Amino acid sequence: MTELNAPQPPADIPAALPRFEDFGLAAPVLQSLAEQGYAHPTPIQAKAIPVVLQGRDVMGAAQTGTGKTASFSLPIIQRLIAHANTSASPARHPVRALVLTPTRELADQVADNVKAYSRHTPLRSTVVFGGVDMAPQTAALRSGVEILIATPGRLLDHVQQKVLNLSQTQIFVMDEADRMLDMGFLPDLQRIINLLPKKRQNLMFSATFSPEIKKLAASFLTNPVLVEVARSNATADRVSQVIYKVDEEAKRDAVVHLLRERELKQVLVFSNTKIGASRLSRELERHGIRAAAIHGDKTQNERMAALEAFKNGSIDVLVATDVAARGLDIAELPCVINYDLPYNAEDYVHRIGRTGRAGASGDAWSLYSDKDARLLADIEKLIKQKLVPALIEGFSGRVSRQTDRGDRFERAERHERHERSQHRGERAQPPRKEKVDPWFLKPYEPSLPAEPKAEPVPSNAKTSQPVRRAALLGGVRKS
Repeated sequence: MTELNAPQPPADIPAALPRFEDFGLAAPVLQSLAEQGYAHPTPIQAKAIPVVLQGRDVMGAAQTGTGKTASFSLPIIQRLIAHANTSASPARHPVRALVLTPTRELADQVADNVKAYSRHTPLRSTVVFGGVDMAPQTAALRSGVEILIATPGRLLDHVQQKVLNLSQTQIFVMDEADRMLDMGFLPDLQRIINLLPKKRQNLMFSATFSPEIKKLAASFLTNPVLVEVARSNATADRVSQVIYKVDEEAKRDAVVHLLRERELKQVLVFSNTKIGASRLSRELERHGIRAAAIHGDKTQNERMAALEAFKNGSIDVLVATDVAARGLDIAELPCVINYDLPYNAEDYVHRIGRTGRAGASGDAWSLYSDKDARLLADIEKLIKQKLVPALIEGFSGRVSRQTDRGDRFERAERHERHERSQHRGERAQPPRKEKVDPWFLKPYEPSLPAEPKAEPVPSNAKTSQPVRRAALLGGVRKS
């Protein structure tokens, strides 16, 4: 494996910031970047783009939020421009680049970026993921696309339906590969790799590289270049990390207190369980805080609607499981709260990486109770940093509900209980007393068994021979 580490200039000489024009990107790509206000690449982009343009295999390691998506999507578009055409024939638009992501949200985000960067080129792109109808995806695939972004399961569904052919794929990208292994996608990944041509360019990008990921990379990467701009599993320097010591039963009230006292908007709160996320979202709503929850039990449409409401400010707090730890890109997200410390220490890096993106600063607050000692130790070991628990200023363990929205929820619940307890009349009627039959108050007296009566036997009955009966079909055969 080749390591790519550009020499650093002396401290007293300012380094000249590279520009996207320096990479030799085509005019349509540069036009798209200029329209989005991008002039200078991030460190991971500056190191990765030239290597990908050379056709080399790459392992890209960078903190979440540093621009990994553009690190592979821009050079892919540049390399495929030579094949771009305006033909209506699907045969002229085979899948030439495949990007795999672990989650639907990340796939959708990558697809949006690819469309934005290639908007002034004839290249076609689409995204396929589970949880939604396959018909529109099938129609897009049959019309032909050069760049396909997909989650592993839905990709194999389309392969099984024989609407997808990967025999002409030239570039294969595995984004957030460590998360794919955590989610149990290894068998699907092996099947997909076997469908691809043996001669191709392979790119693997992730915020963390575990030994398992390096083993997987060795199985399909050829002499890869390691592009690393930060220490593996490091957290962003611009993210302020604070951990608060609270009792387990007081965590919900602690979140409410933090949100109220700091007057925060657009806060992402992480819960380890789907039930916990839903309960916390309802509790925030009862306290007058606009909140919604996303997790695996939500339909894709519900999840996308919640994300859109969060982005446009319709809701202030999004409570999510780790399904949103990857792929959620909110501009200037100010704060992330870990309601639960994650079971997997690497998820902590991805969670707090949702804030402090693209050079901005952010806050990452975590709630910690006595039962979380092992989880906290694992996180500190991974990030090589000591997190000293602190107390929440002004928090006594309980918070009062606001008098507007929270009281409306409480009044609605009381009204519903009151309605169930009333009859149809204007006023509630007292419960009626049922009449009691005195017979049920008598002591139990067993009755004497009655003597069996002998049934009379007909005088003409012949007991020595059985009575012959007609059969169901055809009667009794005479001998």
